[in-house]
Amino acid sequence: MAQRLLEPNAENATITELKETARLGSSETALRCTAIQFLLVGTSRQQVCDALEVTERAIRKWIAAFNQCGIDGLIAQKRPGRTRILNGQNAQKLVELIEDPERVERTFWTAKAFHGYLSEAYEIECSYRTVVRFFHQQGFALKVPQPWPDRQDEEQRKAFCNSLHDLLQDPKTDVWFADESGFEGDPRPRRRWDRKGKKTRVTKNGDHLRMNVMGMVCPRTGEFFAIETSHSDTDTFQAFLDEAGKFVNFERPDNIIIVDNASWHKKKSLHWHGWQPMFLPPYSPDLNPIERIWLTMKAKWFNNHVCRNVDQMIDRLDQAILDVVNNPKRNQKTAAIGTLI
Repeated sequence: MAQRLLEPNAENATITELKETARLGSSETALRCTAIQFLLVGTSRQQVCDALEVTERAIRKWIAAFNQCGIDGLIAQKRPGRTRILNGQNAQKLVELIEDPERVERTFWTAKAFHGYLSEAYEIECSYRTVVRFFHQQGFALKVPQPWPDRQDEEQRKAFCNSLHDLLQDPKTDVWFADESGFEGDPRPRRRWDRKGKKTRVTKNGDHLRMNVMGMVCPRTGEFFAIETSHSDTDTFQAFLDEAGKFVNFERPDNIIIVDNASWHKKKSLHWHGWQPMFLPPYSPDLNPIERIWLTMKAKWFNNHVCRNVDQMIDRLDQAILDVVNNPKRNQKTAAIGTLI
C-alpha cells in the first residue's frame, strides 16, 4: 500500500497569520508561507511546485516543519545569497510600475505578466523565480482565498457548545482556554500586489521580529498564565504545561483545558498535570475566548509601536503579559463566555 502523503495541519496557523508572516518575513519565508497557503486551500502539490518553481522535496520539508512548529517552522534564517539582478535605481522604477500598472495600460500585475514585461520592455533576462523573489523582497505579497469557514462542521460545533454549557454549570469544574499567538515587533503595513497609491513603510533593517506567547485563561476567575517562546512545538507546549502546573492554584477539583487541534496539542506523550484536555471543533477559533485576550493585548501594546531589536520586543511583551496577569477582573469581562454558547 502506498504511503499517505504528509498534509499540512490546517489548525497550526490561520491563513491570515500565514499572510502576515509572508509580508513581514524574508523572500524565502514568504515563499514557504505561500506554498502552505496554497496547500491549505486545496491546491495540489504538483500545481504548487509548478506555480512557485520548487521541488516536491522542498514541499515535503516545509510541510514537516509547519506541522512540527507551526509558522515558526517556516521562518527562514538569514544566509548570504547571490547578487540581485533587479537592484538600485532600476529596482525603484520597477516598484513604482508595480504600484501603478495603469502606466502600461494594465489593471493589475501577475508575476508571470510582469516577468514577460521585463523581458520585452527592459530586455532583462531573469527567471520567473527571480521575479517572484523580487516581489517579496520589495514587500509585496500574494493574496489567496480564505475558505476556512466553509469547512466548519455545525453539528460538531453544536455538540461542543452543549458540552461546554454542561461543564460551566458544574460547581466542581473549572474550564480553562489555552492557545498560542504570534506577536510582531513591527506591525506596520507592507505593500501588497493588489494595492497601489497607499503610503507604506518598511523596517529599518529588514529584520523580522516575532515571538510567541503560550497562554491560558479561566473565564470564571479571570486568572491568566503565559510564557514567552521562540516557537511552538511539542517541547515548548510541554514546558508551558510544566510551568503552569507550578504556578496555577486550582480552586476546584476538576479542571478542563480547551485547546485547538494544533499538532503539538495532540501528542500522546504530553503530561497535562492537573488538567484534562478537551479539543475545539475543527476551524473554530471563534469558540475560544482567549482569542479576545490576544486581540486586546496587541491593540493596547503593539498597535503603532515598533520594536527595533529583540530586547525591546521582549520588554514590551513582558509588560503586555503582566498587564493581563494583574487584571483578572478585566479578564473576566474580556474572556466572558457570554453568548458563545
